[in-house]
Order: sequence, then structure tokens, then C-alpha cells
Amino acid sequence: MLPYPLLSASLVLMWLALNGFTLGHLILGCIVSVFASWGVAALRPAKPRLRKWYLLPRLLGIVLYDIVRSNIAVASILVRGRRASFKSGFMTVPLDLQDPTALAVLSVIVTSTPGTAWLEYNSLSRTVLIHVLDLVEEEEWRALIKGRYEALLMEIFE
Repeated sequence: MLPYPLLSASLVLMWLALNGFTLGHLILGCIVSVFASWGVAALRPAKPRLRKWYLLPRLLGIVLYDIVRSNIAVASILVRGRRASFKSGFMTVPLDLQDPTALAVLSVIVTSTPGTAWLEYNSLSRTVLIHVLDLVEEEEWRALIKGRYEALLMEIFE
């Protein structure tokens, strides 16, 4: 009946500690804790299915390499200062990924890579809006995200 009995008991104790112990507060605290426990259970994400978990080290290696490479590129832009001729901009990348966990991992990868930021995912058109600090060629960035990350994530998760 209760998906998280320890959470419910803790909430009842917290309710009683904040409001004082009376029979009415005990009953009301129990009712609130049951509904809160059901609410938390409804928010619980589905367990991710890793079809090819052995590809995770390869993905981690690629991501770490790209993070180091991007750190160097961003540092060189910052060192050059105003003389740097870089063009930052926004771009939209169409995605084939549908697995929510894979999309979350891709958003972490893009955002943790210096010089890029995942801004918005449109689930209807399955596109992501990304900001790139040094946006030289949009197609090159699309190919990087789709070929380097999305393809591997689709193998791992879908």
C-alpha cells in the first residue's frame, strides 16, 4: 500500500514535531504522509535499460577526451581576448534519441563540455537548442553530436 513506508513514518514524525502531539494531528499527519508517499512514487523515473553496458567506458573516454580538448580551445579563446575572432551562436540539432535516460546523459555531456550549453529540448519536434561559444560550422557541430554521442547513446540505451 505504501511505496515508501520509511518516508511516511518520517513525515508523520516531522508533522508531530512541528505541530505537537494530538490525536487530530496524528490522523492528519498520517493522511498527509500517505498522499506524499504516493506523490513521490509517481515521480519515480523508470529504471534505465542498458542494452550494451560494455560501451559505457568507450563513451566515457570519448567524453573525457572532448572535455579536455574543449578546455584547451576555450582557454585559447580567453587568452587571445578581444583579438579573438570567434562567433558564438545558437543552433538546433535534430535528435533520434527517445530514451529519457539517454537524453539526460546527452544533456549532461553537452553541458559539461566547455564552450557548449544545452538550453532547451523540444519533445514534439525532437530537437535540442544548443549554445556554442565558437560556432564556426553548424553542420560540423551537428555531425559531432549526432555521430559521436547520439549514435553511441542509442546503442547503449535503445
